[in-house]
Amino acid sequence: MKTNETKKRYYPADGIAGLKENFSKDALSGFLVFLLALPLSLGIAKASDFPAIFGLVTAIIGGVVVSFFAGSRLTIKGPAAGLIAICGGAIAAFGGGDTGWHLALGAIVVAGIVQVLFGVFKLGKLADFFPGAAIHGMLAAIGIIIMSKQIHTLLGIDPKFLKGKEPLELLAMIPESIMHENAHIAEIGIACLLILIGMSFVKHQKIKKIPAPLIVLIVAIPLGIVLHIKTDGAISNFSLVKIGSIFESFTSGAVMKGDFVSRGILNADFSALTSHMGEFVMYVILFSLIGSLESLLTAKAIDHADPFKRKSDFNKDLMAVGIGNTFAGLLGGLPMISEVARSSANVTNGARTRWANFFHGLFLLLAVLVAVPVIEMIPNAALAAMLTFVGFKLAHPKEFIHMWHIGKEQFIVFSATVIVTLATDLLVGVGTGIILEIIVNLINGAPIKNVFKSDATISNSNDMDYTLTVHSGLMFSNILGFKKTFALLPKGKNVTVDVSQAKIVDHTSILTLNGLVEDYKDDGGTIHVVGFNHHKQLGHAPTSTRILKLS
Repeated sequence: MKTNETKKRYYPADGIAGLKENFSKDALSGFLVFLLALPLSLGIAKASDFPAIFGLVTAIIGGVVVSFFAGSRLTIKGPAAGLIAICGGAIAAFGGGDTGWHLALGAIVVAGIVQVLFGVFKLGKLADFFPGAAIHGMLAAIGIIIMSKQIHTLLGIDPKFLKGKEPLELLAMIPESIMHENAHIAEIGIACLLILIGMSFVKHQKIKKIPAPLIVLIVAIPLGIVLHIKTDGAISNFSLVKIGSIFESFTSGAVMKGDFVSRGILNADFSALTSHMGEFVMYVILFSLIGSLESLLTAKAIDHADPFKRKSDFNKDLMAVGIGNTFAGLLGGLPMISEVARSSANVTNGARTRWANFFHGLFLLLAVLVAVPVIEMIPNAALAAMLTFVGFKLAHPKEFIHMWHIGKEQFIVFSATVIVTLATDLLVGVGTGIILEIIVNLINGAPIKNVFKSDATISNSNDMDYTLTVHSGLMFSNILGFKKTFALLPKGKNVTVDVSQAKIVDHTSILTLNGLVEDYKDDGGTIHVVGFNHHKQLGHAPTSTRILKLS
């Protein structure tokens, strides 16, 4: 009965038929997401030390081009706050300024090709390998890094005083920046930040649909005019957004606003392969690995939010993001991912198909063609307020409380990832989290021989009843093998997953197991997990790590 209902489930049409069927809903959602993406794309580009207009270029490519290749229906592709630290670090590592920008673009192009290969070789499943605590720690650290720089910009501090400073140095400078704020710019920045905070508490559904960044711009632009920040010679070089013409940005030899020099249509420089080979390889790894991870996590989250419960093709989506990054890097743009805030807004706004992403890119293209004078009235402090708020949400105190609630061992992994990332870089920070999670699992009884190897087996008593038994342990590090075994279960059967013999079932594997169970139910089967009554929880959350009780 349930199987027949599943077969009859309605899905919106794709392709041209989907455009005709859902034009009004997708166009409206695309427009609303455009209002959100415009200031954020500008702000992310500036925070990444890229020419501001190339944040829009990336978002345009992510919408107008990548939407045709994407394996997910409702995700929005574009520049992301989560990659700000990597982008800024790459430019600094390659010499800074114009030279650093061109060389960083070369790394982005190669990373895009690597992402395409990730998809070709079906490595979308690798997102499951990363422990949840390390991922959350990475995102929290990114949030702190974003805030460490943007708070100074919000207060009107000249960017030249921030160059070359590490996140911990920038955090230490905050009291001094408060004492030496530029009053007019700080008034705009603080007002915008208060608007964003206030909007986060609004419960009225119709008001919540108004993009908060749009309200910020409606307030910030007139406030900038009233305070005459454009005519203040002492601060005019960094008080307002400066993007110039998109045509000038692709003219060979053109000096764009911000002292970046375009080399024409193609701006990527690959000479760092020989002059900075170590740094080049490191940033290719960071762009491809972290960007892919964030994209996959977003696609998974949006699948759960999709009212039609469609499943993304993660490998196809990785290829699409890789194609987009290759083009964006060649032209001069930032790397793109499936961005979670814009994608969530897309779902909330009623989008039905990939055409909503296309329309968001199309509206951005129209904006850079006809609305540059209006865009250049946006105070940088307003963009800094938006990014400060984004950073705060990534590193919200609730994240720390949540990890403590899950379990002390997860909190240790989470905190270590945050601290090491702030002190070193993202690659070392995430690597530390992975190693520490393995050590924690071993201490809690995980058998060494099963750290990377699953020993789950399937048995059946008849054609309808199957049992999947986990023998030694289920952990983030062997979850890929478990998923491979799980995939052997026939659809539409009665399945029991028995974990009573497992010495440990860690937090990440419980999250993955919950997802597999829900997917199996959606496909028309019945499934039950048994045996957790033999275990002790290490935290208070339903997804806390469980270890086998001593008899």
